[in-house]
Amino acid sequence: MNQASQQEDVGAAKEQVSKVRSLPRALRWLPGTVTVLLTLMTLDYLFNLGWLTFVTGLETQFYYAVVALLLPLVFLLWPMFPSGQSKPVPWYDYLLFIVTAIVGGYFVFQAESILERGWAFAAPEPAVWFSYAYWLLILEAARRAGGWPIALIVALFSCYPMVADIMPGPIQAFPSTLEQTAIYHTMSTESIMGVPLQAFASLVIGFLIFGVVLQKTGGGAFFINLAFSLLGHVRGGPAKVSIFASGLMGSMSGSVITNVLTTGVLSIPAMRRIGMSRSFAGGVEACASTGGVLMPPVMGATAFIMAMFLDVPYAAVALAAVIPSVLYFLGLFIQIDAYAARNNIKGLPKLELPSVKQTLKEGWYFIFVFVLLVWMLLVMQREAVAPFYATALLLVINQLSKSHRWGWKNVTDTLNAAAKLFAELIAILAGVGMLVGALSMTGLSGTIANDFIHLAGGSVPLLLVMGALTSFVLGIGMTVTAAYIFLAVALAPALTQGGGLDPMAVHMFILYWGMLSFITPPVALGAFAAATVAGARPMETGLQAMRLGSVIYFIPFMFVLNPALIMQGSPIGIILVFCQAVLGIVLFASAMQGYLIGVGRLGHTPAMEVIIRTLVLIAGFCVALPGGKPIPFSNLELLSVGLATGIPAILLARWSQHRAIPRNGITPH
Repeated sequence: MNQASQQEDVGAAKEQVSKVRSLPRALRWLPGTVTVLLTLMTLDYLFNLGWLTFVTGLETQFYYAVVALLLPLVFLLWPMFPSGQSKPVPWYDYLLFIVTAIVGGYFVFQAESILERGWAFAAPEPAVWFSYAYWLLILEAARRAGGWPIALIVALFSCYPMVADIMPGPIQAFPSTLEQTAIYHTMSTESIMGVPLQAFASLVIGFLIFGVVLQKTGGGAFFINLAFSLLGHVRGGPAKVSIFASGLMGSMSGSVITNVLTTGVLSIPAMRRIGMSRSFAGGVEACASTGGVLMPPVMGATAFIMAMFLDVPYAAVALAAVIPSVLYFLGLFIQIDAYAARNNIKGLPKLELPSVKQTLKEGWYFIFVFVLLVWMLLVMQREAVAPFYATALLLVINQLSKSHRWGWKNVTDTLNAAAKLFAELIAILAGVGMLVGALSMTGLSGTIANDFIHLAGGSVPLLLVMGALTSFVLGIGMTVTAAYIFLAVALAPALTQGGGLDPMAVHMFILYWGMLSFITPPVALGAFAAATVAGARPMETGLQAMRLGSVIYFIPFMFVLNPALIMQGSPIGIILVFCQAVLGIVLFASAMQGYLIGVGRLGHTPAMEVIIRTLVLIAGFCVALPGGKPIPFSNLELLSVGLATGIPAILLARWSQHRAIPRNGITPH
């Protein structure tokens, strides 16, 4: 596929998944300027520089300033309706921009009074009216940037405190007036200014800047070229390239869709070239891009919010995510390898691939910057400032490189891209903050947890299934971050208190199940974006992605039942459980494609194949699943069942192969 057609595919996909419009020439400086101001404010706040104390001297004032700076942009960048994407900015959006800036500025100016005089519980009349306005503006901004589902859910929950006394028994609470609800949402530190926004302001901004700069300096192209040079020539090579490249790209972007549109335009045509179907190629890319967001060291905004909820360093969340993400990518890799082996799909000719030596020579510093970031995160425990140091180093080295050196256009493109990312996220987080605020104001978060425990009858497996289904359903209608925040408040306490499960494992469980909507029909946004690039049928691509990523449906159950898989426990225990999980996932993934490494095809007649693949599937499930409470079998018993089903299945597969040789005269794959 040539570069022009690749760009067309990217453009088409972006139009489907992003509704951002172009600003008139006179205002194109605005997003970049907002990014510069936000960066300066954040640096002043985190490094305590004392340059901008009039907006960073007080913590809540800084949070108000972040919202006041970014929220108005939403009304310029996102049209009221999708049909307005290609039209000029209408007068009413300019008006909304100005009103939002004025209202946001009021709260920045009054931040000290809000804190010292307790306005969150009793505010003067002008502050109440400004609160009403902010409430409505944030709802509309969340609708534009996040879609109708988020806006409706947030609107309903934000109004809940006013009608809490007339709700059914389990969700009944003391009511609040309209005025009390409005000022609590806008002026307390539990609602709009709550944990989601605090995590964004103190942690997420730096990592988003790092991700955008890394991509714009050529980091994405480097990692894709490195993946092609290492894996492009092996069987099913381009599909394996997709795994490697998307895993690294996801660490930069934190977005499934961005991941698909960046790596997919190169990996999908290459997969098509070696004989993979359009839907299979799209499914591979969707799964790889989804896993990329779960891959440390940078996992997107949700992981930083998780660290704030758990009150742990971000490094602890990144460390806990290592083994689950490795297991997910291993399952995907095994399925691709098995598919390629079974269908005799080879890799690309080595002559057409970039040289490993040359690729590393041109982009070694991207790896060096990543190492610096990881060192500062894990060793120095400086997660708030680490991305700024990494970004600064990257920019310095980049300007010394003749091939990647930036011009003024690169600078403006980077600043504009960052502004769009910030504005989208702030609209969603401010909206979801009100959802959390409503639960906090009424005390409903504890009630919901108790109701979950009561419904499950104290059964941990049932609680987990209910949690998985709730996470998945919310993940369909909301962004992963929004779904996670709601469930972290409402569901996580039920699983930790009622089930006695590890808090880190529970929060990671919720995150994983919220991510599944990206590859699971009927929504499957990641798969549908990949289908656009591949020119495949969206639903068919979604079903392929669901099958290829099938291992992710039970990995969360594995680590929530045995926290050794999230690095909780002794080193020996972690290693043993990890090795057992690896064996189980290899068997499970091989059964899904009907081919096992070292054995070959699992059966050569339809009936025999069904029997052998079923036995291998059961073996993989039993070996991977952790034993002990609440599972009524020990690790040893499950391992014994796995071996008892797996060994006969392998022997049957071997026997089937020997029976097939005389019939067709060739050695079966």
